Amino acid sequence: MPSFLLLSSFFFTPTLSASAAAAVPIPFPICLRRPLSVCPAFPFWGSRIGPGSLCYASSPASSPRALSSAGSMEDKAVSYLTQREAAEIDEILMGPLGFSVDQLMELAGLSVAAAIAEVYKPSEYRRVLAICGPGNNGGDGLVAARHLHHFGYEPFICYPKRTPKPLYDGLVTQLESLSITFISVDDLPQNLTENFDLIVDAMFGFSFHGQPRPPFDDLIQRLASLSRVDCGPKRSSAIVSVDIPSGWHVEEGDITGEGFEPDMLVSLTAPKLCAKFFFGSHHFLGGRFVPPSIISKYKLKLPHYPGTSMCVRIGKPPSVDIASLRENYISPELLEDQVLSHPVDQFHKWFDEAVAAGLREPNAMALSTCGHEGKPSSRMVLLKGADKQGFVWFTNYGSQKAKELSENPHASLLFYWNPLNRQVRVEGTVEKVSREESEIYFHSRPRGSQLGAIASKQSTTVIGRHVLHEAYKKLEEEYADGSLIPMPEYWGGYRLKPTKFEFWQGQPSRLHDRLSYSLTTVNGDEVWHIERLSP
Repeated sequence: MPSFLLLSSFFFTPTLSASAAAAVPIPFPICLRRPLSVCPAFPFWGSRIGPGSLCYASSPASSPRALSSAGSMEDKAVSYLTQREAAEIDEILMGPLGFSVDQLMELAGLSVAAAIAEVYKPSEYRRVLAICGPGNNGGDGLVAARHLHHFGYEPFICYPKRTPKPLYDGLVTQLESLSITFISVDDLPQNLTENFDLIVDAMFGFSFHGQPRPPFDDLIQRLASLSRVDCGPKRSSAIVSVDIPSGWHVEEGDITGEGFEPDMLVSLTAPKLCAKFFFGSHHFLGGRFVPPSIISKYKLKLPHYPGTSMCVRIGKPPSVDIASLRENYISPELLEDQVLSHPVDQFHKWFDEAVAAGLREPNAMALSTCGHEGKPSSRMVLLKGADKQGFVWFTNYGSQKAKELSENPHASLLFYWNPLNRQVRVEGTVEKVSREESEIYFHSRPRGSQLGAIASKQSTTVIGRHVLHEAYKKLEEEYADGSLIPMPEYWGGYRLKPTKFEFWQGQPSRLHDRLSYSLTTVNGDEVWHIERLSP
């Protein structure tokens, strides 16, 4: 489970793992705020050789997988737990800190499912086999399978040694109520790649001792054989291990050399010492519940979780072949008889759907300009108003984009709403908005943003960030009494008056929908003409 160190002596047999909208038009001026930025999850990579001590792990040069993995790790430290420390933390969590095993198991399984969804898309790794052991690590797998079902995957469960306790019976009932298939060991294909795209290894966790017994010994060997099977043009199933790769020694790793190495390891609470020997492509940490008292007691160094995520990557993502990155879009068709006759109305329809979908900053747009030298430049700005008169944004009139617009008052806007497989291009001529409109918007902004607009002479060179801080601090002191902050003369808005739109909807096999709106004159009146463009 997401690094949950559950109390093995209380809950496990000695050899088992102890893991555990409505449409909203854009008013003008619209006062959409940038959400507070989330600190990135800085990658860490290290090993712990004793309570509170840290060392830095490096990948053996003899391992080709290690070379690629090592190159992706930052030289920063993350704490690793011994088996004893893991058990102690479980005792504390489920003792004085008041956690129950089912709470930790739920958090663990959700963390595992979240990590899987971050790397393996259901469009490519739909069929998931969760192999679950009889202890809490197996319970983590059962919970993860339930969440994966709700994430759009098709999970199957192999649970050969069921734990006769109400908690586990309940997990099985929950899965059966979702019509998730349970498969016996005898019914599994010898080559698991034939039927499954991804395999969740939830057999044994950090409390495991000794040699795996039937049928788990055979299942572990099947996983080990996957890397040795020639699948031809078909890729081998990806393997995701929960907390510990099953069969590994919790501190020394794959000491026999006959085990398997998963493609992803989801450590729970904190990585165990054996994770130093993991050189797969994806190492995640789950278990976003570790209280300060445990962090302090065990001197833990753990990465920050980004935003509301239940998992965080340890180390950088592996390098990839950029040319191989592609997406086969699946979307509703965009048809001529379904779109609205006026492009601004169609834009508002799509914008409302982007807002309803919860997209971050759906009003972010790429603004492209070009000066008299013919050298285009682009940057992201925020849309602050849109109606049939045009699209409005605000900026510094001394910036590069402002200079280029003064030389060439033609520009284009691009909205890209990736989760919806949509983009909108808008082309047109640009003019400044009235000072009155700029004043209204300027004074609707937070005071900090008003001061920042004065402190920053946009696009000019500064010798260091301290110059900006000093200018800002001086302005803060000047207007500390709450008096009105005057809008500077060099700041204001622009309006792009559209002459052309293109609405793009991604479709399978690159047969994308592209509908273009262009202004034409009919009987002396300007009307919008719609036509389909080849993708």
